[in-house]
Amino acid sequence: MAVTLVWFRDDLRISDNPALAAAADSGDDVVACYVLDEDTEGIRPLGGASKWWLHHSLAALSASLTDLGIPLVLRRGAAADVVPRVVAESSAHAVAWNRRYGLAERTTDAALKASLADQGVEATSYQANLMYEPWEVTSGTGGAYKVFTPFWRACLASRTPRKPLPAPDSLHGPQLPSDDLDALGLLPSPDWAQGLRDTWTPGEAGAHARLDDFLDRARGYKDNRNLPGVKGTSMLSPHLRFGEISPFEVWHAAQDSRDPSTAEDIRVFGSELGWREFSWQLLYFHPELATVNYRPEFNAFTWETSTRSELEAWQRGQTGYPLIDAGMRQMWEIGWMHNRVRMATASFLIKNLMIDWRVGEKWFWDCLVDADAASNAASWQWVAGSGADASPYFRIFNPVLQSKKFDPDGKYLVRFVPELADADNVHEPWKGAAPGYPEPVVDLKESRERALSAYKALSES
Repeated sequence: MAVTLVWFRDDLRISDNPALAAAADSGDDVVACYVLDEDTEGIRPLGGASKWWLHHSLAALSASLTDLGIPLVLRRGAAADVVPRVVAESSAHAVAWNRRYGLAERTTDAALKASLADQGVEATSYQANLMYEPWEVTSGTGGAYKVFTPFWRACLASRTPRKPLPAPDSLHGPQLPSDDLDALGLLPSPDWAQGLRDTWTPGEAGAHARLDDFLDRARGYKDNRNLPGVKGTSMLSPHLRFGEISPFEVWHAAQDSRDPSTAEDIRVFGSELGWREFSWQLLYFHPELATVNYRPEFNAFTWETSTRSELEAWQRGQTGYPLIDAGMRQMWEIGWMHNRVRMATASFLIKNLMIDWRVGEKWFWDCLVDADAASNAASWQWVAGSGADASPYFRIFNPVLQSKKFDPDGKYLVRFVPELADADNVHEPWKGAAPGYPEPVVDLKESRERALSAYKALSES
């Protein structure tokens, strides 16, 4: 029997998986393989929280494939070396995978496709994880979009995202040796992941349960998504990041659920999927988005040298500003942070502490279960003002005003900073008694003026 190798990457699902569907439809025996590639130059190693997620997502995928009739083969090493070995072991005549969009990943895939072709093995790639691939939607001048709104408008005008594909009914294929999942060393030691276990269910079933739960409460999303103290967002981001659910599945489920009372909420939710697409277009055309300013004029920006203690206070959630500390502690506890608070914590690091945005991007990369190569970098650059369609340099999030507006009763603040439960003033604890809570590490007014002065100097240079 002919064999097709399906190489799983950031698409850890059996439903709406074009590469898997094509292999199943071919009638071939199927070998399913995942390669933990941390050896290829340019491939960014996962952070600690993402590794935890990956472990459990692979376990879920393995169980799903076993139910269909085949195992998941796990291997570790550079994909350029490992994939041809698995092809040889299985005598596969074809390889199928779903496309990736980072430069190192694209380079690896192109080289593999050429190498396999030389051996008479056909490698075919499919669109699976973006509704609109980066080269599909271009500006009037034929280049990449630099502003989100016209980008997303052009996407929606170009075509409706395709319908999701069903999962195969069954698969068959040979048994190959596999590395042990635990031996991949993805779980933390010592174990700090209890908060993650209490919050998340990685895997395809968990993704669809999360989507169903969100759609049941989608009414009011337009406003509730800004309120960190309520269950107002979908929290689908880590499931999308690891491809446990496809954007096509999310898009169509949301559109099918809409009624007159939720039409605007679903439209806004759809635009959030659009920001994910926009971020990947930015990374595709600017592969060094996590390390190089998108706007080159920011290369001349002079960062202040904050003390190590100020950076550590931000990382530990001990800045003396409740919204900042609640967000950083939420991320530390559950590997995720509310988006409104992400913007505030990033603004505080960049503009109040005057610390290079790349420092924050790296910290979030290590701590977030949804750390996404495109969205994480693009979002940090957006806040810094150095990115595409960026927040204006003079927009500096005031954490006190933000918490008063979006968490007026302090529910979110107290949930993650419990020592504030007895504070006289939960939003400005320095104005009264707040036992056990630190004093602010910087003055908001003075640090704001310092940042505005630095940004003004840049604009005048």
